[in-house]
Amino acid sequence: MRALVYHGPGSISWDTVADPVIEDPGDAVVRVETTTVCGTDLHILRGDLAEVAGGTVLGHEAVGEVVATGDGVRRLRPGNRVVVSSVSACGRCRPCRDRMFGQCRGGGGWILGHLVHGTQAEYVRVPFADHSTHRLSFSPSSDEAVLLAEVLPTAYEVGVRNGEVGPGDTVVVVGAGPVGLATVAVARLYSPRRVIAVDLSTARLKAALRMGADAAEVPGRMIGELYDGPGADVVVEASGEPEGFVLCTRAVRTGGHIAVIGTPGRSTTLHLESLWRKNVTISTGQVDTSSTPWLMELLRFGRLRVSPLITHSLGLERAVEAYEVFSHGTASGALKVALHHWRDDGGSGSVEQRG
Repeated sequence: MRALVYHGPGSISWDTVADPVIEDPGDAVVRVETTTVCGTDLHILRGDLAEVAGGTVLGHEAVGEVVATGDGVRRLRPGNRVVVSSVSACGRCRPCRDRMFGQCRGGGGWILGHLVHGTQAEYVRVPFADHSTHRLSFSPSSDEAVLLAEVLPTAYEVGVRNGEVGPGDTVVVVGAGPVGLATVAVARLYSPRRVIAVDLSTARLKAALRMGADAAEVPGRMIGELYDGPGADVVVEASGEPEGFVLCTRAVRTGGHIAVIGTPGRSTTLHLESLWRKNVTISTGQVDTSSTPWLMELLRFGRLRVSPLITHSLGLERAVEAYEVFSHGTASGALKVALHHWRDDGGSGSVEQRG
């Protein structure tokens, strides 16, 4: 098959590799219909995650069709259309029994495109398939369905739920990338008083307004007003940048909550000397994707509108180009870049961009 292979910092290529096979009775092999490029993939490409070995097929989000299952798989059959979760779960260890799948101690956790071959390929082997895939209960577009693999669960579990967003809250989301924008959309379900998005990109601020933010600005007046005034009840750090975390500490109210949702690429200084009096709660977390079935039902019944998060679509064979488009998202306007196995534009060099 063909796949996007990591060869070391700064080096990826679209290569021919061995087809995945069933290696364990709990495995499934899935034909990839749609996958995406994630910010974590860019961290890998930059060499930030030394544990990712050269030769690894990248990617950890996908929608596809089951083509083979191991003898131990009970919930799937060939032909089932599934979301492949970004997090694998053995289903047996203590964290898994507590539905903390991201902390799996039985060989799971975030392994796809990290410790084992991932989803940016024509086919992917999915370990612990019964617990690491979700059968689609309806027929959404693949663009919407693939957001259930990581983006929407991360926004809900690590941002909205951990941040304890509630009715009447003022919520600030720092960083209007895909996960930050998904946080805006999911936070609206909890009837906040207002949701404010902060980003350096005017294009992403406009996207935040389209996703339901009540206000959006570059860091400035509103952050200053919150700092001098009552402050925000919940501030979600979705940029992954140290400067973004500093903004969160300025915007949060006394007794408020900072939910760190962005993947940090650099060390961040925690200024306890200015925070300790404020009774601020800071939460972090690896997504568990335990909320995926619930989020799927919200999509099914139209309670979430998330398709605008997919701004660019390319054929799967153009995965290298997708990294380039995504890595320059503030200039290209890219949020999530979808890679479709079925899409073949004959190598024309065009990119389908959505308004």
